[in-house]
Amino acid sequence: MQGRRVAVTGLGVVAPCGIGVDAFWDGLCGPAPVGDRRVDDFDPSLWFDSPKEVRRADRCTQFAIAAADMALEQAGDLTADPGRCGVWIGTGIGGIQTLEDQITTRLDKGERRVSPFLVPMMMANAPSASVSMRHGFQGPAENSCTACAAGTHAVANAARLVASGRCDVMIAGGSEAAFVPTALAGFRNMTAFSAVGISRPFDAERDGFVMGEGAGILVLEEWETALERGATIIAEVLGGASTADAHHITAPSPGGVGAIACMELAMEEAGVTAADIGHINAHGTSTPLNDMAEARAMEKVFGTPGPLVTSTKGITGHALGAAGALEAVALALSLQKALIPPTAGYVTPDPEMPPVNLVTGAPCPWEPAPSLSNSFGFGGHNGTIVMGPA
Repeated sequence: MQGRRVAVTGLGVVAPCGIGVDAFWDGLCGPAPVGDRRVDDFDPSLWFDSPKEVRRADRCTQFAIAAADMALEQAGDLTADPGRCGVWIGTGIGGIQTLEDQITTRLDKGERRVSPFLVPMMMANAPSASVSMRHGFQGPAENSCTACAAGTHAVANAARLVASGRCDVMIAGGSEAAFVPTALAGFRNMTAFSAVGISRPFDAERDGFVMGEGAGILVLEEWETALERGATIIAEVLGGASTADAHHITAPSPGGVGAIACMELAMEEAGVTAADIGHINAHGTSTPLNDMAEARAMEKVFGTPGPLVTSTKGITGHALGAAGALEAVALALSLQKALIPPTAGYVTPDPEMPPVNLVTGAPCPWEPAPSLSNSFGFGGHNGTIVMGPA
């Protein structure tokens, strides 16, 4: 990125495979669960002062607050001016649980019983607003609502605010909690879900995604300030990009044309070439069209065999607007630990698919190098970020 360097100094995560970075990493490197990827062990009371506060925050916002608190705790003592600290948290849907609950209330009990907190709880910017108020951050508090690319877009946009000099600290990431009957029915009826409930990214037998939820948050900080205060720098955000397929509301463009442009633009902003890239955390949703398009795009940009590739959705499932943020956290940990988690669920190569240099079976040691994280969303939204080792 042009301008100042952007350090990652804190990570927070709420995910089906673990709450907190240590549990999350252990989960990514372990066996794949079966069925929906819900965060069954999340207790919001650990991050709120009273049951009333819990009731007035949708689950999507609860996840974001918890992950942001964890990330800020890891980052340590931030001394930046509150007016130069901001928040950018993406979501695909926002407070859909609140919306569904209150529609049911209206139908069953009448309009006068609808909660006055409906709108502030359901709005897509509620996670960003809530985190900014909780920590007194008075800089930009914005959100990306670009379907499954939202978390990745949020991290890239927040990093640019630091690089440009507008902000010294940004809380960035994504949050999603969409396990409600209407949303599940909609995905099921459009045949987006795996019929057998198994996430198998890039596998010949892949037949749809498995739903996930959660939040991933990164503390992004101006590099020199982080060094001066003695912060532990986990990774560096080097660049990012966003493109649109302008093709179809759900299907990717043939051959991954939009994804190709997005990866190339992200590397251009990062000042790296395809030959510099050592690893890709792929979007890899386990859907027939998406995985094929992404494989073709990676072959076009990087050749064969290309960088080491993993899709962590075999473990986390597809957390929609939070997916890119969870994967940004996973990528930062891969750089820090010099280890790439395997693609859970992958068994059978697809003979029709360009060869992908997929990490399978067990975590793979590697020499950390500039790496990509890809996200592609309904509506043709493409997002890529580039990170490098600290």
